Amino acid sequence: MFLGLNFAARSDVGLVRSNNQDSAYAGPHLLVVADGMGGAAGGDIASSIAVGTLVGLDGEALGPEKALDALKEAIALAHTQIVERAHNDPELSGLGTTVTAILRAGNAIAMAHIGDSRAYLLRDGIFDQITTDHTFVQHLVDTGRLSAADAEHHPKRSMLLRVLGDVDADVPVDISARETKVGDRWLLCTDGLSAVVARATLAKTLEATADPAECADRLVALALAGGAPDNVTCIVADVVDVDRAKGNAGPPDVAQIVGSAAAAPNDATAARERAKDSPAARAAAVTETTPEEAPRRRVVQAWERLRPWSLPAAGLVVVIAAGFGAYAWTQNQYYVAEHDGDVSIYRGIPQALGPFDLSSLVKDTGIKLSDLQPAEQDRIRSTIQAGSLAAALKVVDDAVGTH
Repeated sequence: MFLGLNFAARSDVGLVRSNNQDSAYAGPHLLVVADGMGGAAGGDIASSIAVGTLVGLDGEALGPEKALDALKEAIALAHTQIVERAHNDPELSGLGTTVTAILRAGNAIAMAHIGDSRAYLLRDGIFDQITTDHTFVQHLVDTGRLSAADAEHHPKRSMLLRVLGDVDADVPVDISARETKVGDRWLLCTDGLSAVVARATLAKTLEATADPAECADRLVALALAGGAPDNVTCIVADVVDVDRAKGNAGPPDVAQIVGSAAAAPNDATAARERAKDSPAARAAAVTETTPEEAPRRRVVQAWERLRPWSLPAAGLVVVIAAGFGAYAWTQNQYYVAEHDGDVSIYRGIPQALGPFDLSSLVKDTGIKLSDLQPAEQDRIRSTIQAGSLAAALKVVDDAVGTH
């Protein structure tokens, strides 16, 4: 039996940030997510350097011990390059990034982790967080000074204690190896997803959505529906039996790279322009992100990026046409959410363009949200996407069935 990965990577700028400082890479052997820090002029560079340095590990299969050593060396090199970049440009002081990476090695995986991006594993219906956040709040939890429940809402829950870069000294990285098996589903994500979407909702979505690409899209949509105050990046990857998959679709053999590392240097910010000779540019050259591989953007984001007052007047007609087309798309979408304490179905998406709502109430089911299980209540409060009215009705039936 030969194991492989069936994967999908997605990244979205979110609804508040002006640029994407996340990067991610998914390939036949390697999965990486990185969340950059250092402000608008630096976070994207840090995450791109990390991904660009690690991407070379996807070239060939390695044994477990060699995989661990390769991860250690690549992480150390990325740290050195980020520190050197900050030294060479005073504007980039404080440059750093989280990294969570999985390197497949036969029937095992090697993992490297630093920061608060996360790796989750869904195995045989059990959903576990495999990584431990390197944050001040997690330290309080580990030392018994704060409960896990209180940690979820602590005002300093994003204060990092460890990242790549930022300081000259070597930083401790969590390195581990574990066996893997067919049917395992991995979720790697930045805190733009895990801090917005409840753990129970993550688990439910991973269980309910078989296709990794569709699942990743739904996870990003959930974060957007929750306000997406940060960039949102995730990888969904299934461990599959490649031999058994022969004759069917099989796992992809073309890598996907998303976020800031995927942007061509001459199309990005001035900061990325300074980094055009760095590993970020080499990472971007690994694969071209096609429309099918890119995240399916929300209409509100498309509109924000194409606002007529931010474009030359000559582009105004194109923007208006895109706006009408995007609006038409929203009216073919449905979602389930709360309305006056009841479970309700809406047409559109839970966003607005200025004074215009992009959704309308279709049906108030009369089912009290408080009558459902807590996990279902969380899902519905976060809104549940549905591709049709029939699908939305099924979501309601499933939620009631768990009552």
